[in-house]
Amino acid sequence: MGTPEFPDLGKHCTVEDCKQIDFLPFTCDRCNQVFCLEHRSYIKHHCSKADRKDVTVVICPLCAKGVRLNPDEDPNISWENHVNTECDPSNYEKVTKKKKCPVPGCRDLLTFSNKIKCRDCMVDHCLKHRFGPDHKCPGPKKLEAGFQFMSLLSRNRKEESKQNRASTTSSPKWATSFLNVASNVRASAEAGMSKLSSEISQALNGVGQSSNSGNINGQLEECPQCRAKFQSVTSLVDHVQKVHERSGNRSGVKQVTIDVCPKCSRGFRDPASLVEHVERDHGGTSRA
Repeated sequence: MGTPEFPDLGKHCTVEDCKQIDFLPFTCDRCNQVFCLEHRSYIKHHCSKADRKDVTVVICPLCAKGVRLNPDEDPNISWENHVNTECDPSNYEKVTKKKKCPVPGCRDLLTFSNKIKCRDCMVDHCLKHRFGPDHKCPGPKKLEAGFQFMSLLSRNRKEESKQNRASTTSSPKWATSFLNVASNVRASAEAGMSKLSSEISQALNGVGQSSNSGNINGQLEECPQCRAKFQSVTSLVDHVQKVHERSGNRSGVKQVTIDVCPKCSRGFRDPASLVEHVERDHGGTSRA
């Protein structure tokens, strides 16, 4: 048996009627004997130890639990151990009694593949009554005052209010100092607003006086074209630009330029007359 290179290659089948040499033999995991391909199963070689690794489970009629029987132990002893230690008759109803669909008249059992939980009422129903109109769904439940989350929330709010009250009563000095600081800030803000309003009123009065400075001498400005009189040079200039310049542009007449005296704000159509006015009335200087 074997070859010079591999003398242990191949073994004979243990079955007496076979004794066939097999180069790839099989070893039984129960009786640890060698067999060929044909006799490798337990039934073919009539294995005497085939039931040692078999798992036998008996359902207890009292608690509906499975009791495993040890092949090396008497089944009566295994049963007595279960009855004295694990058996609980109250578990029988939990195991045997299966839930049914809560819809009246429906007898379908709620198994793993035949139940679905409604999103609104959160109750298990069968697949036929999974929709709200089919099982008359009352809708989502409202949060009650006794709900766990709401109770925790109200409890936290009460604790916070108690802490705030305790802090205010235990530190009156801090509260009084805070009120004093707030009153000082308010007084400074009111003083700043009053000062700002007085400055704004003074600035507005200065602007009004500067606009009326052209009429200090009581002289009236006269338009050189229509002989209309104005109290200030600015109003005269506006009149010429609005009335005469627009009409002159339409009729083809040249625009009229007016020179203003820097001392008395009097307007002159001719520059020569402006120079004579300055030399005569203001001492010969045209500086403001």
